[in-house]
Amino acid sequence: MILDMTIQEEPLIGVLERVLFFNEENNYCVGELRPEEGKQTVMVNGVFPGIQCGETLELSGNWEEHPKYGRQFKAKSVKATLPSSLYGIRKYLGSGLITGVGKVYAQKIVDTFGEDTLRIISEESARLLEVPGIGEGRAKSIKRAWDEQQGTRQVYLFLQTYSVTNNQCLRLVKAYGQEAQKVIETEPYRIAREIQGFGFRTADRIALNVGFSSHSPERLEGGLLFALETLQDEGHTCAKTDTLLAKAAELLEVEAHLLDEPLRVLLERKALLHCEADGTLQHPIFDFAERLIAEKLRKLASNGSTLPPIQAAKAIAWAQERSGFEFAPGQVAALQAALEQKLSILTGGPGTGKTTILRALVQILRAKQVRIILAAPTGRAAQRMAETTQHYAQTLHRLLKFDGQTLRFGLNESDPLKCDFLIVDESSMLDTRLAAALLRATPATAHVVFVGDVHQLPSVGPGQVLLDFIESDKFHVTRLDQIFRQDERSLIVTTAHKILEGIPFTPLCLDRVEQLDKRSDLQFIKALTPEDCLKCFTELFGQWIPKNLPQVKPTEDIQILAPMHRGTAGIGQLNIHMQKLLNPKKEGLNLGHTRFCVGDKVIQTKNNYDKGVFNGDLGHIEKVCTETATLGIRFCNEYLEFDRSELQDLQPAYAISIHKSQGSEFPIVVLPILKQHFIMLQRKLLYTAITRGRKKVFVIGDPAAWALAVKNQDSTTRVTGLLRVLRS
Repeated sequence: MILDMTIQEEPLIGVLERVLFFNEENNYCVGELRPEEGKQTVMVNGVFPGIQCGETLELSGNWEEHPKYGRQFKAKSVKATLPSSLYGIRKYLGSGLITGVGKVYAQKIVDTFGEDTLRIISEESARLLEVPGIGEGRAKSIKRAWDEQQGTRQVYLFLQTYSVTNNQCLRLVKAYGQEAQKVIETEPYRIAREIQGFGFRTADRIALNVGFSSHSPERLEGGLLFALETLQDEGHTCAKTDTLLAKAAELLEVEAHLLDEPLRVLLERKALLHCEADGTLQHPIFDFAERLIAEKLRKLASNGSTLPPIQAAKAIAWAQERSGFEFAPGQVAALQAALEQKLSILTGGPGTGKTTILRALVQILRAKQVRIILAAPTGRAAQRMAETTQHYAQTLHRLLKFDGQTLRFGLNESDPLKCDFLIVDESSMLDTRLAAALLRATPATAHVVFVGDVHQLPSVGPGQVLLDFIESDKFHVTRLDQIFRQDERSLIVTTAHKILEGIPFTPLCLDRVEQLDKRSDLQFIKALTPEDCLKCFTELFGQWIPKNLPQVKPTEDIQILAPMHRGTAGIGQLNIHMQKLLNPKKEGLNLGHTRFCVGDKVIQTKNNYDKGVFNGDLGHIEKVCTETATLGIRFCNEYLEFDRSELQDLQPAYAISIHKSQGSEFPIVVLPILKQHFIMLQRKLLYTAITRGRKKVFVIGDPAAWALAVKNQDSTTRVTGLLRVLRS
């Protein structure tokens, strides 16, 4: 016998008396409802788009017991109807719904028209002049506000029939107003191009639901652009024609030849551009960005310098004396190039002395009173840069005064950076659009040094800027490959270089956590199954580290980097496991299946330009308010408040992806690596993870999975147009 454990939803009908809380971003509402039968109001909560006090709500859901606020009705669905009783109508009009009508005028209007009030406002608004105190101007204002409110309600109802979420409804109404329904019915693919938060798949689903053919020109053209966006998400800034057609045909589930005519139309409209030199197709935005980068670099190379006279040899000797040791030939060459070349590139792996060069370069420039700007793509990279050079550094977005409202950078050719020397660290993370914005704002007289490690994972955004710069052979490049004597005993450094060389070297494997040596900086604990892996995590964090490294603060000093999100040893389960182990608090704020508590480490997963917090930034929760559903989080020494609408872009960060760790460095890194991660196991991923650890790296997993990753040199090459325009 199979028992049906499904909880049956209950109906609840009544008049909405009062709104206690309403979130305009997601339409989440907490209010008081007066049921049809009964005089006492009850608490209700749920997603109620476009509702007003006085309306009759038909709810479906279940009762639940809130630990603080008592019994509440949690609504899964809601249907709102205009009030029909005098009480409801009076409540409805007096709720502030209509500009110019407060409680006093609501009472007068209902006293005049009774239960026919709403019909008269809608159909015979001229009769409002019969109400004492209402003149022609106020009557027109009431009618206009009424029509707008009812129009918005109809749009919401219409959109929800096509599975459009409440947040999406809100964006559509804000963007198109009363025209939203018309746009959906006649130009549904337009919303994917014009409104953030709408992708092609959502627009496509709506379009097919409202009757568009799967072979309609609008769908095929939109599908081609969507296919190009998909390739851009994979890091490419352009695509071969055959590649794009095949990708679009697969996504649209149509035959490729049907896309020939839509492609011709897009090219004619210049929505896509074709390059005859290499047969690639490109979005105009990336064509513009790559050409701008090449143009600005040429101007940098051809313009004069504003630096005071610097004798490089003497300056380097002075910096060596201050450092207390002699620089290696490669380091001297890098410093000389930075001082003498308008644009130079410094690349090298861990332990090759990039930090020493940056520190010495900044010392020399400061001694000469040169205006220096230090910047990096991420907050953590900028913070580390500032610590090592003892000079202020900032993120590129902050440096360029990015405006989250307009999605534009404040600095450009008209208002450029005020500097003589610009140093950009972690340049392997530069994507095409960010590089274009940076060079656009860089004065042509400035010296520029790009510092980075091309062997790390490429930028999250489209492009491979640093690699294209180097391969163009147009700029002075210093490659550091010597591991310095003070680091020769570092297994982190030597292992990282063996990974790059593809040498299947596995650090000494230990069978148990208690065999770890606290003096070693890289150690491998064998765990062949996900369950064994979690057990090792418990022993490492719960016993070995507190006993052998008592000065270590796990949530501040240790970062788990995992190759995948799913699975027992994936990021999701590791975060749940580590939260219970390191921060087992019962009180917290629940958001879906995620609980946020004071002391938790969190990561921002999308750029929040209003807060100045970006994708990949790490923070710690210092305050949780369950009443207002807000969190107080400290990011890079700055305390910020996040409301409920912003929490969806936050995730626990005891474990994060290796991709998200780019540009960061942690005192201790713990890396799970198992055969179950095989899809993600590749050389660059492993190299990036290992080099994030500054003092210690603990690898927990299967030696065979490690060997698999070392052997797997990812052959995926990003297709860009930058190298072509740099060489042209």
